[in-house]
Amino acid sequence: MIDLENRIAVVTGASRGLGAATARALARAGADVIVHHRASADAAALVVADIEATGRRAWIAAADLAPDGGAAHLARTITQITDRVDILVHNAGIWTDGPIESMTMATWRETMRLNLDAVFALTQALLPWLRRSPHAAIVLVTSTAAQRGEAGHSHYAASKGALVSWTKSLAVELAPHIRVNAVAPGWVETDMVRQELEVPGRRAEIERTIPRGRVPTADEVAGPIVFLASDLAVHVTGEILNVNGGAVLCG
Repeated sequence: MIDLENRIAVVTGASRGLGAATARALARAGADVIVHHRASADAAALVVADIEATGRRAWIAAADLAPDGGAAHLARTITQITDRVDILVHNAGIWTDGPIESMTMATWRETMRLNLDAVFALTQALLPWLRRSPHAAIVLVTSTAAQRGEAGHSHYAASKGALVSWTKSLAVELAPHIRVNAVAPGWVETDMVRQELEVPGRRAEIERTIPRGRVPTADEVAGPIVFLASDLAVHVTGEILNVNGGAVLCG
């Protein structure tokens, strides 16, 4: 039922994990995909090959989004590829330890630059291209940490909490032409959290907090992202779609 034929999607952080799963899922639904990565050209090339195997087009766009000007560089690369963007998925982000007593300002700022500032800058830069689409949709990846906080990771939770408010603000500001929604996953089987999940006993401890009883795969979170980008969600905007197996019940 989901048909993204002839639509062009941009997915940040798409060389691995949730970003790669989302890029592949968008392509299976019919979209052509711009695969962004920071420094994983070989992994991005594998994602592109998978997309092309479905008969869709794919391009690689490399950029470090953390420094000032990184998002502008990515936007220039994208606009050299296409004159229209239909779907923008903000997935790139970092999750690092940060106990408040020992967190440095550099750690705080690094998280904010990538998880929040780059989202603002890239969205702003691509708005003229999104406005050219009759199906424009922005989907942000936030987190359960945005809703309940996360001890030891307050900088991450703060950055994701800001994205929740930003989603709701832009949904109104950019209506009716551009829809803006977010997904809020909990734990997901990705490289970003693999080390934590491999700590003895930690996986079992985490899974006891999830009513569904397990940590989901990246594909299981990519599906809801594709839904929000599609015409099945044509009257959905400003929504935070929780994809956490029941771990956080809100919304």
